[in-house]
Amino acid sequence: MSEEAMILAGIKVLDVASFIAGPVAATIMADFGADVIKIEPPMGDGYRPLHEVAGLPKAEVPYHWLVDNRSKRGLSLDLSSEAGREVLYRLVAEADVFVTNFMPQVREKLGLRYEDLAPLNPRLIYGSMSAYGETGPEAGQTGFDTTAYWARSGLMDLVRPDPDGDPARSMAGMGDHPTGVALFSAIMMALYRRERTGQGGLAHTSLLANGYWSNAFMAQAALCGAAVPNRPRREASANALSNHYRTKDGRWFILTAANELKEWARFPDAIGHPELAEDPRFLTQADRQENAGELIAMLDEIFAQQDLDYWRNSFAANRITVGLVAKTEDILHNEQALGAGITVPGSGAGFGAELTIDSPVWIEGEAKRAPRPAPELGQHNLEILAEAGYDEAGIADLRRRGAMGAES
Repeated sequence: MSEEAMILAGIKVLDVASFIAGPVAATIMADFGADVIKIEPPMGDGYRPLHEVAGLPKAEVPYHWLVDNRSKRGLSLDLSSEAGREVLYRLVAEADVFVTNFMPQVREKLGLRYEDLAPLNPRLIYGSMSAYGETGPEAGQTGFDTTAYWARSGLMDLVRPDPDGDPARSMAGMGDHPTGVALFSAIMMALYRRERTGQGGLAHTSLLANGYWSNAFMAQAALCGAAVPNRPRREASANALSNHYRTKDGRWFILTAANELKEWARFPDAIGHPELAEDPRFLTQADRQENAGELIAMLDEIFAQQDLDYWRNSFAANRITVGLVAKTEDILHNEQALGAGITVPGSGAGFGAELTIDSPVWIEGEAKRAPRPAPELGQHNLEILAEAGYDEAGIADLRRRGAMGAES
């Protein structure tokens, strides 16, 4: 399928956002053929050098920029200047979608609020990303996924491996990426409404909302009046069949017996200990819960006798649901990720990596764009300005007036 035939071909998106959660909504649109223009200040998005921060993986390729801004074109604008805003407003008049996660006071100062842009283009979909929501006493406060998504949602407290230990820290972008999918969904709903009514509008989501949604199982329990306990230590769990175990080669896997009654009927044979089926300590589900500590200790010894591959094959043969506790590096040679299109080859000179993570949305019969390199700062300035109707003299005038910064 040609790019002109992709489902979002002809849709123009202005990515006037920074870091992750806002921009990745535009990245997904680019994957489906939209023309996404990444607009950055002259000094660049503060996210660009993040891979240089202490404690993050070191690589020659700016991997974070590649995955979160692939397939976009780059335009550098100083939106604090009148000339920079002039260019932006001209682009807004012809755009379909505008995405930002700037703070409310910044949007107001730069004339980037929805009420500023909507008169320029009544069909514009304005995608707004915030930390805590558009309204409420904390609207407008700063936040990142580690603070607004992870810490405030209760997840940081609940997933600690030791109930008496420290809260568990999140990984970089862990809440940003799913929140970006939520913003993409909101934008697409707004585009669907525009198809029916001809009117644009404001579409939004927040890190806090998505954190609560990710923790909705436990959050709803609290809303229904239940006390939500911290999870016990692994060895003190009340369910030995919903637990994680270590194998002889030092790898871990997790059992998840959603239907324990059926799984237990096959489980003793799967682990090579059929006698457990007749053990009076484990005959019923209530018995197994009462004696869970003993069963966990027995399983620790059993699973430590064989390597992970042995147990995976045995569980597969006996239809026992398990999950490998993967190391991130395992994705390098993961046949399922390749086969399901979760990792895909990049395209274009300078992409920087053989594979990248695809966005987690597919539509049968609709092609996705082969990922292209993320833009260098201001890489497509002249191209985009010419498309917007500026000739050489007009571009020179913009430079003189500081539209692309003092050194433009």
